[in-house]
Amino acid sequence: MSSDSLNIILFGETGVGKSSVINLIAGGPVADVSPDADGCTMNSKDYQFTIGSRKITIWDTVGLEEPQMGVNGYYAAVVKAYNLIQKLSRAGGVDLLLFCIRGNRITATTQSNYRLFYEVLCNKQVPIALIITHLEREHRMEEWWTRNEGSILKYGIKCAGHACVTGITDKAEKFRESRDAISTLLSQHDNRGRFTMPQDPWFIRLLEHLASLVSPNSSVGKDISRNLIKRCGLDVETAQRLAGQLRGSGDRQ
Repeated sequence: MSSDSLNIILFGETGVGKSSVINLIAGGPVADVSPDADGCTMNSKDYQFTIGSRKITIWDTVGLEEPQMGVNGYYAAVVKAYNLIQKLSRAGGVDLLLFCIRGNRITATTQSNYRLFYEVLCNKQVPIALIITHLEREHRMEEWWTRNEGSILKYGIKCAGHACVTGITDKAEKFRESRDAISTLLSQHDNRGRFTMPQDPWFIRLLEHLASLVSPNSSVGKDISRNLIKRCGLDVETAQRLAGQLRGSGDRQ
């Protein structure tokens, strides 16, 4: 593992401005700023670039759009989660979470995304920082944080840093301030505490939490392995192994 590498999961709701944040980090247009082509929860797209001597890997990941989901959304999210965990494992783990939120009120979905990525996916072992977007109308963007920090803490969202930004390039001064804010934030983090887990228990942990988000009016079904094969495209051996582990963890609870 290179001491100059940084593995980042950037997450948030569709349309919150994650691609603009990637471009701010990269210092150029490496990400398409159009809406997510695949808005499925846990869908991720990889970006790699070098800043100075530092290799940056970012997984741009779609968060929850609502605090709960239906069964179809659950199984779609499961296969995306499985793919994401495979990518994270191959890369050696995660160093930093960047939670992208709009500069407006904190919602139940905001809290659900915080729990999903910080508490469940990363087991509270990875520092999380907030990127507050769409602040071009603020006289001074940092004033948003001054006004709202208390509310964020009240909702149980704790972070290891923040950046108040806009991705609008024609706001030249604020765009430059946004790049500087993110650059300063990233300079405060490294890979010495990189978090990873064995793939199967990591996936099962996430699978269980996603199941808890399914609406009471829906059911994920009892034939877990068949659904993993049919809906997620997993091979029979992998699906049966994971289903057995999921049932076993449920029996222990």
